[in-house]
Amino acid sequence: MAGNEPTIGVLALQGAVAEHLVMIEACGARGVGVKRPSGLDGVNGLIIPGGESTTVGKLIDEYGFGNALLELGAAGVPMFGTCAGLIIMAGRVEGRHGPVLGLADVTVRRNAFGRQVDSFEEDVIVRGIEDESRPFGAVFIRAPVIEEVGAGVEVMARLEKGVVMARDGNYLTSAFHPELTGDTRVHDYFLRMVRESISERDMEV
Repeated sequence: MAGNEPTIGVLALQGAVAEHLVMIEACGARGVGVKRPSGLDGVNGLIIPGGESTTVGKLIDEYGFGNALLELGAAGVPMFGTCAGLIIMAGRVEGRHGPVLGLADVTVRRNAFGRQVDSFEEDVIVRGIEDESRPFGAVFIRAPVIEEVGAGVEVMARLEKGVVMARDGNYLTSAFHPELTGDTRVHDYFLRMVRESISERDMEV
């Protein structure tokens, strides 16, 4: 792996942390688990993985991640939320808990596809990834759905129930788990966002 490849942090509070790290390495970047806010220093991008969104939200507060994550996003660092990570990043969340970080201009409904026993796989077309005409075998586990997107949000994939992947500037969100497949194209897309962000920052210096 080249020494100038980006470093991608994976928020390591709960969920499929190891699986994301494997995919990051497969894409040729360096992956690091982030367990404390200080671990965000030096990352070029951050993934917030799936898990249980209420628990992750509480752990974000408990470990003092809230302001650090907001500052990271405001600085233009690309962030990618999968499943529960989508809920954590969403600007609006239906239900009694409400939003956690409120970063992406999307409205999310939790558990839109049912409970754990209703988990499923389905081929989806994801716009913008490499070879986008070839379906992506998406894994949905107690998945949310994006019911509304803001005017500037790019819809990248949808099913009958609603949008399942979207991009809002430096924020990428998906209702499914790309890390649980052998297909690196979604992670490659996020790495492309990260590399473009690094190039833009270098031009500003």
